[in-house]
Amino acid sequence: MKKELEEKPIYDESTLDDNDNTPWFGVQLFGLKSKDLSAYLSEKEIESFIPMQQVVFIDAEGKRRHELKPVISNLIFIKKVVDDKLLTATIDEYYKGHYYIIRKERGSREFYQIPARQMKEFMIMCNPDLLMKKYLSEQEAKLKKGDRVKVTHGPLKGLDGRLVRTSGKYYLLKEIPGMAVMIKVTRWCCEKIEE
Repeated sequence: MKKELEEKPIYDESTLDDNDNTPWFGVQLFGLKSKDLSAYLSEKEIESFIPMQQVVFIDAEGKRRHELKPVISNLIFIKKVVDDKLLTATIDEYYKGHYYIIRKERGSREFYQIPARQMKEFMIMCNPDLLMKKYLSEQEAKLKKGDRVKVTHGPLKGLDGRLVRTSGKYYLLKEIPGMAVMIKVTRWCCEKIEE
């Protein structure tokens, strides 16, 4: 499986639907029901995404088990398939005001809209089958310095982000409101993007 992932590209720009420009919202919940809210939204035909990771634990019988768990238990991303008022009303039906839709800036009433392409790339990088990845808080990601790059070949070909170095290894850093993900990359596979 690991060898197969290394050889097979995980990202293919040709699979992106250029006609789908629907943005996403980041929503922080004041509780731990992101999976329940996701199931509820699915019933309402509203797409959502929860970044998941494999967690290893020892069960009551002393056996080693693997389980998929949310990276951040109270964070969910929701595709804007309805207008803002209807979306908040739909979330309110289930969660009754115990949430916060991430805003453009502090004090603003306008929701931060994550572009469709950026969200798609982020979702790909969050694939639980991909190894050598780290999740960061928004604040930790801001502290990382690095050039904007595009991966030119290898399984991450086509993805862009910031090239950062940590513990002697290079990572491609992708940020969105609420969190960030870093995935190991070879720096020679990256080409600097002129800003």
